[in-house]
Amino acid sequence: MWGGRFAAGPDAIMEAINASIDFDKRMAQQDIEGSRAHAAMLAACDIISDKDGEAIREGLLTVLSEIEAGEFTFSKELEDIHMNVESRLKDLIGEPAGRLHTGRSRNDQVATDFKLWTRDQFDAAISGLDALMKVLLVQAEEGADIVMPGFTHLQVAQPVTWGHHMMAYVEMFARDKSRMEDARVRMNESPLGAAALAGTAYPIDRDMTAKALGFDRPSANSLDAVSDRDFALEFLSCASICATHLSRFAEELVIWSSAQFRFVVLSDRFSTGSSIMPQKKNPDAAELIRAKVGRINGSLVALLTIMKGLPLAYSKDMQEDKEQVFDAADSLMLALAAMTGMVGDMKPNVDSLRESAAMGFSTATDLADWLVRELGLPFRDAHHATGALVKMAEDKGCDLPELSLKEMQSAHPKINQSVYSVLGVDNSVASRASYGGTAPDQVRQQIARWNGKLK
Repeated sequence: MWGGRFAAGPDAIMEAINASIDFDKRMAQQDIEGSRAHAAMLAACDIISDKDGEAIREGLLTVLSEIEAGEFTFSKELEDIHMNVESRLKDLIGEPAGRLHTGRSRNDQVATDFKLWTRDQFDAAISGLDALMKVLLVQAEEGADIVMPGFTHLQVAQPVTWGHHMMAYVEMFARDKSRMEDARVRMNESPLGAAALAGTAYPIDRDMTAKALGFDRPSANSLDAVSDRDFALEFLSCASICATHLSRFAEELVIWSSAQFRFVVLSDRFSTGSSIMPQKKNPDAAELIRAKVGRINGSLVALLTIMKGLPLAYSKDMQEDKEQVFDAADSLMLALAAMTGMVGDMKPNVDSLRESAAMGFSTATDLADWLVRELGLPFRDAHHATGALVKMAEDKGCDLPELSLKEMQSAHPKINQSVYSVLGVDNSVASRASYGGTAPDQVRQQIARWNGKLK
């Protein structure tokens, strides 16, 4: 590969540290796609003959079919997927294979391959998020009227609806999808033709190869084109934020499915048992999703660290970029698929949710609002009076609706019988009818909006 520059071959240790074929063979399809577009352009620009261009393109299809059939032998001596493909192409078509690398370098070749591969992962993640959002919408629609506790500090705060809680995750994952779509647009410039770092003296047509590979345009600066790994960093950043959302939801599913909460029943398909305790049904899928964020965050930090001190243009350090993105993409897609399956199968325990929604004086804010609305108290005074009634109920070991009217009036003499109408959990959620609130009608409006957008 190195021609006449080196008198001796590489040391075995050098060969081991230098080779990337064990992982970058995952980009075989993208490498061949990029090479076929490059060969077609070279022929169209009369840089190589039409005959050689056709032989190269057909030979590359044969190489791809061998790889897909598992019949291709990868060689560490050839370092990477690019040289493995080119070497096999030479075996198949002879001298024309040597013309394929005209007007390009492995620097722009690997940047192109890696961009194509990462772009495919953005598309896959966007589709995975669509699928997850759709099953969340089904859960929300079926549970728009189911009352459950809303928490702050993991303490019961106010009643909400199951549908409202599911829609919170729709909004989260929609932002993840939006980030990925935005990053995909920004990355969609072709590095091919930037060559090693300075462009090429051959009369190539970079617009032609960009269009053939589905890019919006060629990159405008050859130095930047081969140096840029922002697209990989953005993928990892988007993946990390998405994995954080998945982890938060997974944490709730772990808590909710416990015997202490009994909020949700997860299906047997996404649970496991114990080797010693026959009664156990463990939410292992949720726990593993929760753990994936550690791997994905680690990949982001690793690549940020790799890139932080690199001068322009290409440095061999950048060979360490791909394993981070490959691992993160695998982890993210598995986590999305597992969460989609769990959400699609899970069943809310309506009775436990309702019972818990009434605990912890969850309608105290409704009482304070009633004092403001009906008696004209300043909110701070209403808050103080309600706090005194909560303390009274706590001392008596009862809930707010169980206090007598006389006891209520000890906090403020003008409290009347109608106060009890706001203390039920159904009344509480129905009253939260502001835009984006938990009232069932509001939830259904948001469901309809998202069903329309996802269609």
